[in-house]
Amino acid sequence: MTLSTLWVLAEPSSGSFTTTSLELLTHARSLATNVVAITWGDGGSLGALAGEYGATTLYDVGDLKGALPGVPVAAAIQALSESGDAPDALLIPTSYDGRDVAGRLSARLDRPVLTNVIGLSDEGGLVTEHQVFGGSMAVKAKFTGPGPGIVVVRAKSFVAESAGGPAAAVVAAPAGDTGATGSAVVANSHVEERTGPKLEEATVVVSGGRGLGEASAYTMIEEVAKLLNGAAGASRAIVDAGWVPYSHQVGQTGKTVKPLVYIACGISGATQHMVGMKGSKNIVAINKDADAPIFQIADLGIVGDVHKVLPALIDALKARS
Repeated sequence: MTLSTLWVLAEPSSGSFTTTSLELLTHARSLATNVVAITWGDGGSLGALAGEYGATTLYDVGDLKGALPGVPVAAAIQALSESGDAPDALLIPTSYDGRDVAGRLSARLDRPVLTNVIGLSDEGGLVTEHQVFGGSMAVKAKFTGPGPGIVVVRAKSFVAESAGGPAAAVVAAPAGDTGATGSAVVANSHVEERTGPKLEEATVVVSGGRGLGEASAYTMIEEVAKLLNGAAGASRAIVDAGWVPYSHQVGQTGKTVKPLVYIACGISGATQHMVGMKGSKNIVAINKDADAPIFQIADLGIVGDVHKVLPALIDALKARS
């Protein structure tokens, strides 16, 4: 290994780390001799989990006192990196908070950010892989110049696997005085109601597109997903049309999913959408256009009207249950 140390922004989530954070910790330990995690909140209780996935040290920014993570976490990372213990690179999940931290840290350290990363390798230094032109091509990039590289990685780029390591040493890493930028606090928050698994973690994903014809037809997508104990997704077209929330969007500008089964209903298969789901193990496409691009990557293609196919599928699933 030519990489000495990699830091991973390990976002806390319900007493654990987010799935993408665990994916990054897993891959980081295959690239560097030393992996360090950075978290906030009740980080002191997550030392065992961080160590299990390969981290030797867990820096804990601590209680943010209602602030959004961007300002205090970026300030804490800046202080750590300027203390003489800077890593080769900092790996950050592609999430709202992750991108906020990356942007603020870029300004603080005067370092560029490499985003939309889908691959990381050690080629005499950290090399990143990115999808461009709607996912039709992949390019590689590498940081030059002094200072740590800031890398923002898409979800599902790697597989999270426990290493069974000892607990990481938990070290306090307070943000210090953040001035006026740290004065904003979250006054209230709203969590979208959801039943079943999270879209990005579901083993079955059923997505609808413009071929549904109207917003009310999306209820068929939700019903099929529920019957399969899966999650409902959507193409950008119907998200932009206001039929479903952005949180349902699968694709380059939405979420990346890699379920066991992905069912695309009335989705033509624009490259931007396929970037977010083509890693699925089994892809089923339902579209009345036999020439739709989605059939080029589908394992099973059904040429037919979703308004006829989905009701029949729903009846069959109900009969089985």
